[in-house]
Amino acid sequence: MAAFEAAARHLSLTKAAEELNVTTGAVSRSVRTLEEELGSPLFVRRHRAVELTHEGETLAVALHESFERMAVTFRQIKSFGRKANVTIGSTMAMAYLWLMPRMGAFWNSNPDIVVDHVISDHPHGLDRPDVDLRIRYGDGEWPDEQSAKLYDDRIFPVASPAFAKAYPVKTVVDLTQLQLLSIEGIDLTWTTWSEFLNAIHHPNRSTNVRRFNSYVIALQAARSGQGVALGWESLVAPLIEAGNLVRVSDAEIAAPQSYFVTWSARRSLSPHAALLRDWLLSLGSLSSTQASRLPISLEEPSRRRSLKTKESRHGHSR
Repeated sequence: MAAFEAAARHLSLTKAAEELNVTTGAVSRSVRTLEEELGSPLFVRRHRAVELTHEGETLAVALHESFERMAVTFRQIKSFGRKANVTIGSTMAMAYLWLMPRMGAFWNSNPDIVVDHVISDHPHGLDRPDVDLRIRYGDGEWPDEQSAKLYDDRIFPVASPAFAKAYPVKTVVDLTQLQLLSIEGIDLTWTTWSEFLNAIHHPNRSTNVRRFNSYVIALQAARSGQGVALGWESLVAPLIEAGNLVRVSDAEIAAPQSYFVTWSARRSLSPHAALLRDWLLSLGSLSSTQASRLPISLEEPSRRRSLKTKESRHGHSR
């Protein structure tokens, strides 16, 4: 059932196998065993994909809700007499560049809460029942989730100081002649150089682009003088302040969508998860520089626990 639920969620036996750390054949055999037990097909097999049958859709919904309730119950039982646990999910770039530098303030003021982290750059990698909170980039609407906007962002070209000095940019044409580092891969929400240039009304088909599927690695390449990356202000502001990166052009655009904190619409957050959510949202009103200079504690714990819950079914549109 776990194999089927993962395959149904991803609509892919291969991606389910990657999540469960087993072979695709093992997932396929598990699904066929379940179909034989039920006496009904659960998937329609295509060449490189699968589609759920009506029976498959019905079972998938029931299993996902059941696994989510089981995960909550397991955590409650495990937490009896122990510290409270909250699990938060995000992409690697968000965790490494935005969340981790700020979490020390929360941990210091809430030593009774253990925050676990699930990191995934796969679009569905955070859709796990054991994840209480998620930091997502999008339009604020995800199936079966409530959301609240964390912040908007801006995007502009960045490079190492040495690279910027060696290859000065005076016009957008100058920029397009340089080695550009682009994020293209699993997550289609990352803005590419083609999209950036189109947004500033300078489409160019002859750019020299190196492609990465990890923003953290692309920024490392930029820091080591290998080219120009698109810097998301919230993520690169501390690197610019530290002198590791510099802006190479005045060109910039507003990020097409926004960052949100999301949580399940089918179950209530624990008081500790709600506290972390409200604390995260309080950071959204700070500038990137202000947030990167957080003191050990933004507020006294007793005051933070009185923050009102800000829940909305679909969050905010961009």
